[in-house]
Amino acid sequence: MKKIASLILLITAFVASPVAAQEFSGLDKSPADIATYPSSYKISDKKVKVVYSRPQLKGRSISELAPAGSVWRTGANESAEITFYQDTQVGGEMIKAGTYSLFTIPGENEWTVILNKNLNQWGAYTYDESGDVARIKAGASEGSESLEAFSIAFKDVDEGVHMVMGWGKNRVALPMSF
Repeated sequence: MKKIASLILLITAFVASPVAAQEFSGLDKSPADIATYPSSYKISDKKVKVVYSRPQLKGRSISELAPAGSVWRTGANESAEITFYQDTQVGGEMIKAGTYSLFTIPGENEWTVILNKNLNQWGAYTYDESGDVARIKAGASEGSESLEAFSIAFKDVDEGVHMVMGWGKNRVALPMSF
């Protein structure tokens, strides 16, 4: 009986040791976030969802992190992904329901928003223009408050919804209607 108890203890220690030795990474410096429309957690019938990471300025300039005229991953880490749960009018273009990588090209008065069919990309390093589904111009303006972390939110407007991207005092509004 003593041998069986010792054997069980030995097997338990052997099986449990990999679990106890598991190392977990710390918090991400640019945490992942999700923006949805409608944004209320009480509404399960979503129209659109954006999964993105939120880089922070930390004393750096936006032009250093997202240079004007260059394709940007629209956040940090993996490229952002946007899911439309139904066909959606985006900046005047009809976009079929589905999930797309979301890239942008920052500009002074407008940004180009790119929806690309190639998913699971790290940053914009492997961005391939041949996968573009749409390139849409979105108006850029200046907000009154400065945002340390890149943020995406949805705002109801008379003619539909604007997906608003904000960072520092920059605001970019992409019109959508469902």
